[in-house]
Amino acid sequence: MHDVIEKEKPMPVDAKYKTSATAHGTGRDGRTALDDGTMALQLATPKELGGPGGDAANPEKLFALGYSACFLSAMRVGSMQTKIKLPEGSTVQATIGIGPRSEGGFGITAALDVYLPGLSESDAQKLVDATHNICPYSNAIKASVDVSITTRS
Repeated sequence: MHDVIEKEKPMPVDAKYKTSATAHGTGRDGRTALDDGTMALQLATPKELGGPGGDAANPEKLFALGYSACFLSAMRVGSMQTKIKLPEGSTVQATIGIGPRSEGGFGITAALDVYLPGLSESDAQKLVDATHNICPYSNAIKASVDVSITTRS
């Protein structure tokens, strides 16, 4: 008999933009390409996970690229909502990890390092907290991944 775990039903999303990619080969050791032809990448499993490693991409690298860009973009909306000016030169570094879970299978870790030059610690924290509730990447993973966020100003 299996335990039934009730999950919170996700909020509906009115997707204004969609994109598709197709992976070929063996997944992590293969190739992935956007279906519209604008980008294609060779993939390789990291050495730490038993693969060849090297300069090729992997899903965690792609997630880090997307999350950092999305969070920085979402800070513009957070800035408007909080009335805290987003400083020029702000950056977001996303560090994504992967490894075995104690419950079995694999999981990811996420850490954001948000640099907001010149903001007070209080304003920086308010802006980052608001942004974490706005960012689609944060909203997609916050129920299953503990996102660590460091704020520097």
